[in-house]
Amino acid sequence: MKHMVDLVADLGEGFGAYTMGDDEALLDVLTSANIACGFHAGDPRIMDATVRHCVRRGVAVGAHPSFPDLVGFGRRAMELTPDEVRTDTLYQIGALRAFATAHHTRVRHIAPHGRLGNLVATRPDYAEAVADAVGALDPSLVVLAQDGALADAARARGLRVGIVGIADRAYRDDGTLVPRSEPGAVIHDPGEIAERTVRMVTGGVLRTVGGRDLPVECDTVLLHGDTPGAITLAHRIRGELLAAGVRIASLADVLDAKTGVSA
Repeated sequence: MKHMVDLVADLGEGFGAYTMGDDEALLDVLTSANIACGFHAGDPRIMDATVRHCVRRGVAVGAHPSFPDLVGFGRRAMELTPDEVRTDTLYQIGALRAFATAHHTRVRHIAPHGRLGNLVATRPDYAEAVADAVGALDPSLVVLAQDGALADAARARGLRVGIVGIADRAYRDDGTLVPRSEPGAVIHDPGEIAERTVRMVTGGVLRTVGGRDLPVECDTVLLHGDTPGAITLAHRIRGELLAAGVRIASLADVLDAKTGVSA
């Protein structure tokens, strides 16, 4: 079967007069978007505009819930109870659903952001809280996650899971990401990132910081738009995937192909 992959990025991550990244330019590359829901970034005007732009460009809308950490951009660990994680997740998806409904679309997936996104891979209590929120609100939502506790909890509840590959982040041998606080956590060389992406999608492996080839399932590639040269890099990644014979497709089509469902 021909390799297929979705391309997703985090959008709407400004706040008030502040902007981050060039969302408009990045939309030319994407098939899906993780949209900030107000807890780490985003406000009602930005959420509204981001959903509107996604609808116009045919990009699937997804929720990007976070810890309530606007000052720290959702990248700081917070000791919340599982019920706080569950209700915060419900609150944020609900906010984005309002804008999706107003623009005659719907939220297709959820992808936890930042430190919450890291912790749901390793903390079963947080993972189960997010999965419970999704299952109670809309079981049709796809849960985007790395392999780990959230993917397991979502599958246990009968939810669809899309595995995220992040080619510009360093992986440890256990499959977790190297924390941003550590040297080498983010890879900056465009050639290396593009090569890693193609290998991840077509070969199912990534080289870890420990020097081993880590098996990586990849339904969607996470692109970043908030670093210097990000738009050029995103176009390069898409181009090199296409040159390698990879079909860029919606997340729904990628998951349907995996399970043998006709598009």
